[in-house]
Amino acid sequence: MSESRAEDVAAIRAVLVASYRAWDAGDADGMVAAYTTDATAVMTGSLRESRDVIRRSMALGFDGPLKGSSTYNKQLSLRFLGRDGAIVVTESGILFPGETEVPDQRRVNATWVLEKRDDRWLIAAYHNSPVLAPAN
Repeated sequence: MSESRAEDVAAIRAVLVASYRAWDAGDADGMVAAYTTDATAVMTGSLRESRDVIRRSMALGFDGPLKGSSTYNKQLSLRFLGRDGAIVVTESGILFPGETEVPDQRRVNATWVLEKRDDRWLIAAYHNSPVLAPAN
């Protein structure tokens, strides 16, 4: 039985929403539950080269500077790479306790690379880069 792209789109969005919700709950295990074991995460100043390294880093963050934080995420695009690959681009940012919107200097554009393994979409790579405010 073949899945339609609409089903894949819904499944990919569900993976990302589950990861966002786990962040909001400060749950590092839940946040990386849909990451491949060999996933990578590249952020300014860091390269995390496995799901376990990403999980440990997020657990430290949730116990420290990210405690009580949540995320803002807006999907900008989703495209497929063949049958079993997809790239999602989002605008994202961290909301710290008491904030209702992400300051411009903390907004990032993020790229999520997903791979379908055994009929399940998983996050294989994540990268973010600061959004540059337009010059006025």
